[in-house]
Amino acid sequence: MTNEEKKNLKSKIEDEIAHLKKQIAALEAKTKPIAPDCGLGRLTRLEAMGEQHVNSKVLDEAKLRLTRLQNALQRIDHPMFGICIECEEPIGIARMEIRPESVRCVACAAEQR
Repeated sequence: MTNEEKKNLKSKIEDEIAHLKKQIAALEAKTKPIAPDCGLGRLTRLEAMGEQHVNSKVLDEAKLRLTRLQNALQRIDHPMFGICIECEEPIGIARMEIRPESVRCVACAAEQR
């Protein structure tokens, strides 16, 4: 991976981290407990609780991805950044642009599933 590609990935990671932090803040507001004395009807309350559950799952995924991106940002200057941890071959730049937190190439990631 060239220095220019790493520079572009670093910028992309920083942008995604900023976006995820905003998304997490919004999701945290949506996942606050719903008061039982809330003026919602029975079905509306159940729908709100269902939506809250979905938002909670999305929030968990966003926090996990944020952690992975922050780790990738710390590793980006390491010589092994962009190298698959399984086969030790370079991870394709196209994959790194889509998922910069990737630690496995497409082939090894597919085998793991």
